[in-house]
Amino acid sequence: MKTNAKRWIAAFGLAAASFAAGCDGPPVESKQQGYRGTGMVQIDSPKVQRANATANALPKPDALAKADGPRAKSEYKNVPVLGELSTEEFNRLMLAVTEWVSPDEGCAYCHKVEDMASDAMATKIIARRMFQMTAHINADWKTHVAETGVTCYTCHRGKPVPANVWFNGPLAVADSVTAGNRAGQNAPSRVVGLTSLPNDPFSAFFENNEPIRIAGTHALPTVGVSGATIQKTEQTYGLMMHLSQSLGVNCTYCHNTQGFSSWDNSSPQRVTAWHGLRLAGDLNKNYLLPLKSQFAADKLGPGGDVPKLNCATCHQGVNKPLNGVSMVKSYPELNKATK
Repeated sequence: MKTNAKRWIAAFGLAAASFAAGCDGPPVESKQQGYRGTGMVQIDSPKVQRANATANALPKPDALAKADGPRAKSEYKNVPVLGELSTEEFNRLMLAVTEWVSPDEGCAYCHKVEDMASDAMATKIIARRMFQMTAHINADWKTHVAETGVTCYTCHRGKPVPANVWFNGPLAVADSVTAGNRAGQNAPSRVVGLTSLPNDPFSAFFENNEPIRIAGTHALPTVGVSGATIQKTEQTYGLMMHLSQSLGVNCTYCHNTQGFSSWDNSSPQRVTAWHGLRLAGDLNKNYLLPLKSQFAADKLGPGGDVPKLNCATCHQGVNKPLNGVSMVKSYPELNKATK
């Protein structure tokens, strides 16, 4: 081999080694969670786990307030939702929510500081409804949140608007008479794993609670039985991409690869996920969509709809929001909002 060729090979090898040394490649961690041969293994990256641990760190809770003493509704004006709290509980919760939702704006984000009882601020109306929503989740959706529950911080993480919300896509326009409407096809989006799948799988499942099915229930075409369309199938795959990214897991966290559609062979997490999808639909339909008139125009989506939630809004990259640590135990006041 000629000397120059050897030098090129050596230089290339050195460059490759230097590049590899700066990358976070193997080793990765794997964990078997199903029977041998089912392929039910979770693959995790230590680097991603460290980043998620930092992103899901909890703020230090304040000392619990006394539940006895005067009620907030008797000491303050216009407290229809949290009025049954003691004044100490009420003030403690207001301070915490300010840090969770509007640390920069402070109380003025929801209140007219010259008249704290005023309902002139739309953000106050929205926040009041969010207190009711939080209490509803903790009381009525234990099939998904169990006793861990949620708080305002679960979604907001110090931001007035949670980082992971979604809007309906803009009104679709056909690319051409012959090509028709792409419906987001081949327009890669992070919500579907940068694939060519339709980039808005959320309306069907997180707003309309449509059934999730990509396989027929009969081997042959059957009169009176409709199968899944290609569009619904692609929407389902887009939804699964979203679930995988939102929870930081692979498909086998919920499914057995020997039969993805089989509930009998699936893990318990699939049942929890099913309830989570229904929970998101409930919250969007009954709490967020009715607030449309309260949102400023610049807070609405391109189609004029309100910001809505999906799995990523709470989970933010981990299979249990905030790594499964319950903040509700430190803030029981959130479970006392009246409906």
